[in-house]
Amino acid sequence: MSLALNEIEPPIRLRPDTPMSDDQFMRFCAANEPMRFEREPNGEIIVMSPTGSEGGGIETDVTTELAIWARADGRGRAFGSNAGFKLPDTSVRAADAAWVSWRLWNSVSREQREGFAPICPEFIIEVRSKTDRLPTLQAKLAVWIANGVEVAWLIDPIEKSITIYRPGEEPEHLAHPTSVQGTGPIAGFELVLSKVWT
Repeated sequence: MSLALNEIEPPIRLRPDTPMSDDQFMRFCAANEPMRFEREPNGEIIVMSPTGSEGGGIETDVTTELAIWARADGRGRAFGSNAGFKLPDTSVRAADAAWVSWRLWNSVSREQREGFAPICPEFIIEVRSKTDRLPTLQAKLAVWIANGVEVAWLIDPIEKSITIYRPGEEPEHLAHPTSVQGTGPIAGFELVLSKVWT
């Protein structure tokens, strides 16, 4: 029987007897790197493995493209996969890439920003890795949308597809696109997929 977390296939769910405070959860995350964690509204901790090298490279490429665009655009800032946000349902989530408008970012204090900022990004991207189960990722995207994300992209390098999620709409699936255009809060952002499909 496997006892070490790194010997059990993630995701793993831990249910502390007493839910961790935001500060305790942040210290727990820092003390257990390189594992990745999210927290459910009921206090349950989701343990995820670090992304493989290929998936991590794709995440970096996607985040870089978003960050370059955000700087040039000037309406908000981009975040990578280590940035956790405390959502309205009290869960703590970290997308592979996220974008937050300056209006929303400036609505929280510096102290709040140093922890898990209590805001929901307007735009997020999740990148499917080889070990990700598609239904699990689809459910995660639904949680992001339910908490206030205006546009979400699920990038699937395995199938070379992108699924776009928006509140109140059925997901829009794009098979083998050459690029995808941002809408709503990220209008003007274009992700060229030749920079992603390696």
